[in-house]
Amino acid sequence: MTALSVNVNKIAVLRNSRGGAEPSVLKAAGTAIMAGAHGITVHPRPDQRHITPGDVDVLAELCRKHGVEYNIEGNPFAPARGDYPGLMALIERTRPTQATLVPDGDGQITSDHGFDLHTDGTRLQPYVQQLQDWGVRVSIFMDAGTPDLMLAKALGIDRIELYTGPFAEAFARGDAAAATACARTAAEAQMLGIGVNAGHDLSQANLGTFLQAVPAVLEVSIGHALIGEALYDGLETTIRNYLAICRA
Repeated sequence: MTALSVNVNKIAVLRNSRGGAEPSVLKAAGTAIMAGAHGITVHPRPDQRHITPGDVDVLAELCRKHGVEYNIEGNPFAPARGDYPGLMALIERTRPTQATLVPDGDGQITSDHGFDLHTDGTRLQPYVQQLQDWGVRVSIFMDAGTPDLMLAKALGIDRIELYTGPFAEAFARGDAAAATACARTAAEAQMLGIGVNAGHDLSQANLGTFLQAVPAVLEVSIGHALIGEALYDGLETTIRNYLAICRA
């Protein structure tokens, strides 16, 4: 069964829009875990637009308490800023199950492309090695159709996370072959011994089609659509719906 990791960034966005502590990121994550989610994902950024370093710490403890996976996403190249100590410092002190390295910047509303390893592979190498020395599984964000899988293999990473934004857009247009590029890249990665995760704009509407088309996806990380759907149906019900899709 494909594991479901619930991204709670959007809960933090709502909290930060008003200030204070509500809605509680910790309570939302706990509800997700109690509903059966296999893990929690956060993507702290230097501008702290949503998840804060304090959130990273308390969610690490929650995941340890309940024995679920913790996935911290972010750009290892982004320097410390103010209260943000840098991605690697957050990972060193919390030791999540997985670190997903993403080439994002402040100017991006959300992650919108994977790594170009011809450009960044050499820079990534020491970060990958350090994370694995800490016992953290390493995944890197990559585009479907990437020509860089052999470079990814050479880095020694454990998994890739397929950027599924283009798939979701094609699916919404009614493109019957929307998942073809993802399926091909996933199969190529798996032949190289690299595990495959997926995430971005996956929803209840398109997840079933995606998982049927793409072989042996180990984990999907879903936040934006899931939290939006939960506004109508409730968080627990929404997570159970996603889990049913993953089982199917």
